[in-house]
Amino acid sequence: MHTRVTLHRDFVISEIDERLYGAFLEHMGRAIYSGIYEPGHPEANDDGFRRDVLDMVKELAPPIVRYPGGNFVSAYNWEDGIGPREERPVRLDLAWHSRESNQVGIHEFADWCELAGIDMMLAVNLGSRGIDAARNFLEYVNHPEGSAWSDLRIRNGRQAPWNVKLWCLGNEMDGPWQVGHKNADEYGHLANETGKALKAYDSSLELVACGSSNPDMASYPEWEATVLDHCYETVDYISLHMYFTNYADDLGSYLALSEKLDRYIGSIAGVIDYIKAKKRSTKDVHICFDEWNVWYHSTERDKRILQGNDWPFAPAILEDAYNVEDALLIGCVLNTFIRRSDRVRIACIAQLVNVIAPIMTESGGSAWRQTIFYPLYFASRFGRGKALRLAVDSPTYPVNELGDVPYLDVSAVHDEAQGTIALFIVNRHPSDSLEFDVDLGGFTSCRLIEHQSIDYPDMKAANTAEQPGHIQPTPGQGLTVDGSALKGALTPLSYHMVRLEVAE
Repeated sequence: MHTRVTLHRDFVISEIDERLYGAFLEHMGRAIYSGIYEPGHPEANDDGFRRDVLDMVKELAPPIVRYPGGNFVSAYNWEDGIGPREERPVRLDLAWHSRESNQVGIHEFADWCELAGIDMMLAVNLGSRGIDAARNFLEYVNHPEGSAWSDLRIRNGRQAPWNVKLWCLGNEMDGPWQVGHKNADEYGHLANETGKALKAYDSSLELVACGSSNPDMASYPEWEATVLDHCYETVDYISLHMYFTNYADDLGSYLALSEKLDRYIGSIAGVIDYIKAKKRSTKDVHICFDEWNVWYHSTERDKRILQGNDWPFAPAILEDAYNVEDALLIGCVLNTFIRRSDRVRIACIAQLVNVIAPIMTESGGSAWRQTIFYPLYFASRFGRGKALRLAVDSPTYPVNELGDVPYLDVSAVHDEAQGTIALFIVNRHPSDSLEFDVDLGGFTSCRLIEHQSIDYPDMKAANTAEQPGHIQPTPGQGLTVDGSALKGALTPLSYHMVRLEVAE
């Protein structure tokens, strides 16, 4: 099967916001406790943060991490996580049916982010709380000194403010599972009034309003239209969430879910444009895709805890063990975000450690990279620059509700400063190689720098604590450069990252 890709230096979709490769940490399961924080572990530093986990996070280099939730935030009192640890209350977390010790709060999380070189993206509780708690939290985090909340921060050990610029106005408020669930008019009004209060303090803040929890919600896409009708001039982003499943064990349909994602983004982009036109606005609102990942492997196992009668501390929930087919889908999802980077400016993989995460740990034991770590690593490291618009000619296959889906999924990013192009490629075909021909227009020459691939015949193979390096990228084979063209073959069901040095 033959495929052809044409790109040109001057055909640019957008300059990619590096926050497209963000992440998410929630007080949920073992994401925080025995994830990033485990005092007494052999790898723990003096503050209890695991150095082995921190090193892996630094490899991924997420520019931002969203915190503290998630469903957790909708019944969270941020004040529980400040002050002397021995005085912090233990609370019941209604979202994840567990106990929260509050041993990690805003101070500890901020310290961890500074170690990792990450900016914080903070969420406020608009479920059980509202405007007053949100503005107090902002004052505690961002005001230098001379007010009640900023002076309390100083007494609690932090002199300088953290100056967090990106704030989420609640979480998944369209979901009936959410503590404090609201209809679109109720939430849109509250988001607007909360946003006005926060921007009264600092007009340069970036605010994210809650969009749909998934594209199958009955309220989608009317939810976005109603919410934005209330708060378009106040907020800067509308959030979207989507999780991917393969319960039917239908690999072709599973790998096509990135096409559903693309239509989801396109639909909400249309809603944004409609509200902008309706309000005769000159302002642009973008999409913040602040929860996305594969999530289904652990759902049956987790019911015992989530529907049980006890309230465990940091239970092992949502600990999906990711396989090769999951890595291929993650590659397709990241390609979609790159191709839609003119509308999706921020995205956060959910989550970062242990809970549906690219990094796994054992309590008291080792840490390892899951299969999905690698496409995220390559995109984060080499997918910064200008997303190029591609003309792709590929054979297709039929998928229910999606129509014809191309076997070839590809994106390209031009890093002008480095003089490189990175291509991220997935062959969805279950049995055939794809002949791959890329015409690099606008470049006088190119040289192959690096080709890495995930090409493993067992789609269900995964990494484990016993075999942490079982699935990992290997040097790719079969691609060559001829002048300003890249040619070769892509093996069936494979992921590829290709870097080229280019001259203009």
